[in-house]
Amino acid sequence: MMRIIALITTLLCALPVAAQTNINLGGISADPTAAVEVSADNLSVDQDTGTAVFSGNVLIGQGDLRLSAGEVEVIYSAATGDIARLKARGGVTFVTATEAAEAQSADYDLVAGTLLLQGDVLLTQGASALSADQMQVNLTTGDAQMSGRVKTIFRQDNN
Repeated sequence: MMRIIALITTLLCALPVAAQTNINLGGISADPTAAVEVSADNLSVDQDTGTAVFSGNVLIGQGDLRLSAGEVEVIYSAATGDIARLKARGGVTFVTATEAAEAQSADYDLVAGTLLLQGDVLLTQGASALSADQMQVNLTTGDAQMSGRVKTIFRQDNN
């Protein structure tokens, strides 16, 4: 955790007026090949487009990653029939064992292993918080980029 804070502090101090920063979010990583479990109040399926829309108290789990949102569109691969992408909107929250991220919308590409959060993004890591307009995460490596009015609060643990 201290290594991540030191890296972020170095990046922010080196570019104090920059609207973009690169960070490593080791906790927001996932196995895109793990099973996906979905629960919701409603489900609408469109066989022609290969999509399903879950709405109302949507909860999705994949390994240690948890997602909640008002609505999630599930897009299936035409080639394999597996879930290829999840598009969430309406109070989106991603949670792992060490971090949590909130946004207005999210696009989780299971094939590419990427997550794009947009709109009032808030990331918390322990006592520290980062906010931005957008955050892109490579879920395989944990590398992330935040852009658009990036703000941060760093708090030291006083042990």
